[in-house]
Amino acid sequence: MAKNPENKNYKVVSENRRARYDYAIEDDLEVGIILTGSEVKSLRVGQSNIADSYASVDDGELWLTNAYIAPYDRAMFGHEERRKRKLLVKNRELARLWNATKRDGMTLVPLVMYFNDRGLVKLKIATAKGKKNHDKRATEAKRDWGRQQQRLLRHGD
Repeated sequence: MAKNPENKNYKVVSENRRARYDYAIEDDLEVGIILTGSEVKSLRVGQSNIADSYASVDDGELWLTNAYIAPYDRAMFGHEERRKRKLLVKNRELARLWNATKRDGMTLVPLVMYFNDRGLVKLKIATAKGKKNHDKRATEAKRDWGRQQQRLLRHGD
């Protein structure tokens, strides 16, 4: 993830922690997102969820579908909570993402939504392949073994 702790403007808004468990991440990309004013205000408060969302290429544009941004109660003009939101990406990257989804059978999964150092909302999406159940069990066993190794090294048993 793109973490920059010394920067005061950097703030993680929403993270899809389940994505790394359900998918084998191949490549990730930082993209911009078009939002309304009430959506940005709601994100500043930290009310969003991207766990059930996905990205797709439709009609030559990249869209984020099913991402939840809570309504901002003090906004004059509200917004739909789960509307499709356009993602901003260069044409070359868009062509690469389209090829990955259509030809290679990959999925575009959002990993993290955050405010960057300039205070703009960014979304990190990844091209990923879905894992089978035995792959998930192997990942879990590897993670548990790593924890056990750290415990043994710490305590020296």
